[in-house]
Amino acid sequence: MFPKVVQVNENYLKLKAGYLFPEISKRVNLHSQKNFSSELIKLGIGDVTEPLPRSCVDAMQNALVEMSTNKGFRGYGPEQGYLWLREKIAENEFISKGCQIVPEEIFVSDGSKCDSSNILDILGNDNLIAVTDPVYPVYVDSNVMTGRTGFANDNGSYEGLTYIAINEDNNFKPEIPKEKVDIIYLCFPNNPTGATVSKKELKDWVDYANRNNSLIFFDAAYEAFIQDGNIPHSIYEIEGSKNCAIEFRSFSKNAGFTGVRCAYTVIPKNLSGRNSKGEEINIWSLWNRRQSTKFNGVSYIVQRGAEAVYSNQGKKEVEKLINFYMNNASIMRNKLMQAGFKVFGGLNAPYIWIKVPDQMTSWDFFDYLLEKANVVGTPGSGFGLAGEGYFRLSAFNTLTNVNAAMERIINI
Repeated sequence: MFPKVVQVNENYLKLKAGYLFPEISKRVNLHSQKNFSSELIKLGIGDVTEPLPRSCVDAMQNALVEMSTNKGFRGYGPEQGYLWLREKIAENEFISKGCQIVPEEIFVSDGSKCDSSNILDILGNDNLIAVTDPVYPVYVDSNVMTGRTGFANDNGSYEGLTYIAINEDNNFKPEIPKEKVDIIYLCFPNNPTGATVSKKELKDWVDYANRNNSLIFFDAAYEAFIQDGNIPHSIYEIEGSKNCAIEFRSFSKNAGFTGVRCAYTVIPKNLSGRNSKGEEINIWSLWNRRQSTKFNGVSYIVQRGAEAVYSNQGKKEVEKLINFYMNNASIMRNKLMQAGFKVFGGLNAPYIWIKVPDQMTSWDFFDYLLEKANVVGTPGSGFGLAGEGYFRLSAFNTLTNVNAAMERIINI
């Protein structure tokens, strides 16, 4: 007889050996110990490097002073976010772009990574899930953790998930499934490939979702980096999308809030699903209840900082940050192409997606760059089976480091 002990969630045991970025950290730490190196340049994880916009800092400092007074002190705020921030988001991110999104449809949170996982709380386990391949690992792992998949097979793919390959053959744009799926994860501009889709291509997905009563999870974390005026920033620019889509947004990359934590999720009030009896259930109401029960909201201080993004000065400062990182991306793209690499991305997204040299796996190339150039990137296979043979480099770093890293790679 086994002793009676607390039972664990065995779905976690289905997860592959290690989450991508901890595995990278482990290899980097071993390398650093072996080489006593202090000159490592990290272009792997998509973390920002530049200081916060001055407007955001001033706003948060003012809010902190407010909190030190009896008149200005605030305790728990609304779980959905303060209305003044939601109004600014609606006005600047959606209404100004022709999207009919109202403040009540915006839920402020501490990160879109959290939201894209937590959204599964309000959806049934029997839904058929489709993800692109390669894919941001959180989409897959959160479904594994909640029991929506089987085990990983020999090639690392999970039973029960539908994988939609994105590769050179389809210009890194997912093809509409021939069969019906219930939930579709789309991320554009894409992480990790940097690819984008046109309004027409996105309309095809919206039409598919509406025909099949499917739900699209649209991750627009990198929309601020779009340089091409013809590329949609939001799925809500597409007619019919309010009937079939939830959008995830973040202040992490455009305003440098990775260490501050503020994001938001948009759920249209008319969006609906069905229960096991076939009865129509309002999804907005379920998410509102979920957030009210499990979340106490983002701090007042942080939300004031996010609000400052939409001030006149804040907009200028954010634009400067975006231009800085996209200039890094341009340098990386051009240098790597000159060195003979086949390069994708870097035009409307801060990620460079390169084809690794022949006869190398993506982890081989990771170790090669680490050992020979003291440069860290991200192996494409860490994003899925179709990512094998590719490698991601992030433009989120200082200009000095970007230039130095490119010279090292070119001169290996």
